[in-house]
Amino acid sequence: MSAPAPALAAAPAARPALDLQAIVKDALLFALVTFGLCVPIVAYRTDLSATSALDLTPRWGLVTILCGIVFVARLAQRLILANRDARRALTPSPRQATEAVDAAPNAAQSLSRFGLPLFLGVALTFPLLATLGTGGLSESRYWIDLGILILTYVMLGWGLNIVVGLAGLLDLGYVAFYAVGAYSYALLSTTFGLSFWICLPLAGLFAALWGMILGFPVLRLRGDYLAIVTLAFGEIIRLVLINWSDFSGGAAGISSIPRITFFGLPFTAGEGGFASALGIEFSPMHRVVFLYYLILVLALVTNLVTLRLRRLPIGRAWEALREDEIACRSLGINTTNTKLTAFALGAMFGGFAGSFFAVRQSFVSPESFNFLESAIILAIVVLGGMGSQIGVAIAAVAMVGGPELLRNLDFLKPVFGDHFDPNEYRLLLFGLAMVVMMIWRPRGLISERSPSVVLKERKAISGSLVKEGHG
Repeated sequence: MSAPAPALAAAPAARPALDLQAIVKDALLFALVTFGLCVPIVAYRTDLSATSALDLTPRWGLVTILCGIVFVARLAQRLILANRDARRALTPSPRQATEAVDAAPNAAQSLSRFGLPLFLGVALTFPLLATLGTGGLSESRYWIDLGILILTYVMLGWGLNIVVGLAGLLDLGYVAFYAVGAYSYALLSTTFGLSFWICLPLAGLFAALWGMILGFPVLRLRGDYLAIVTLAFGEIIRLVLINWSDFSGGAAGISSIPRITFFGLPFTAGEGGFASALGIEFSPMHRVVFLYYLILVLALVTNLVTLRLRRLPIGRAWEALREDEIACRSLGINTTNTKLTAFALGAMFGGFAGSFFAVRQSFVSPESFNFLESAIILAIVVLGGMGSQIGVAIAAVAMVGGPELLRNLDFLKPVFGDHFDPNEYRLLLFGLAMVVMMIWRPRGLISERSPSVVLKERKAISGSLVKEGHG
């Protein structure tokens, strides 16, 4: 009896052909749409002449440059996506493989491992680096103020990450808790003379109370309906602050808010001040540096509490609620308490940040708490990777610190004209960056994270294995 013929080796899969003509046509279509949008908006610049007449200055060169940029960007995107799809067609999926597939950590997983210590090291030494880079403490005022602003949004992003990233509850009115914290400190300090250190926990408690008040009516709402109700809540708080003049000062806001002290030592030049008590020369920058480290401590406390809660039963209940509410109920988890705790804790950290905002500005008004602030905070959470702490921090640095770089792009004026102001295109670039991120990494910068509970071996969870990619 003859031996069976050996099985023929499987032929390698053929690489799909690249349809270059279709890609070019698609890029031309994008450029044509850009041209149509630019004609009524960018093609002509309106200027007032000496006779108060309206002059139209054509800018067809700028339109051509923008259309060319869109054409090249779309062409590059289609080519990159085509190459990625071709590689995936030739590589077996881990879910379909019959043998173990190499699961070496990728760049995102490696970044999430050492990113937080790196962020902490830079944050702790940032005032020193800014002083050395500018040549003096007073000269570094702009950069330290920018660091305070970035850390404020990092803290707000980490607070909203509890509601959106962990519990999966879409909140478009988070700025309302920010306003509650700011006005709590402003009213308590100006009316009753309470210090910041007493008002800080009170502001957090008041914001948590309002978080629970918001949580009760929306217990049965999910998705878009929840987003609409939370958006309305944020607008209601802002309109109440504007129209209730006897309580909040109306549109004029509250001014002359007492400044922060170093546990009772004011940052003044006279006797009994901070500099006099330490025997050092007085500088107005002492208060600014102290505010920087104060918001850094508040942000780190927010991060520490979030990481600890994630490992507790309540944190696992948030994640179960995010993945599947019906399955969460079937496991016996009280979804009412789970949602309320998420809203209350997220609102509490927003109240802490609002209290810090009031003591830093020494002035609050309803205009500081509009919907755009909620949109920016939510965009930080989504772009950074919902559920990822280091991703939210990176997104806050990029979205808050990035627009400030536009003020230093004066070298573009010879290209686009003397009237060109890059800061005017801040929102346009902001929207463009969001579109690019949704195409390039729709699950956020960091879409993988370590599991909260480990049975035998700790492994990173890919964003593709959990709902909406936020693990």
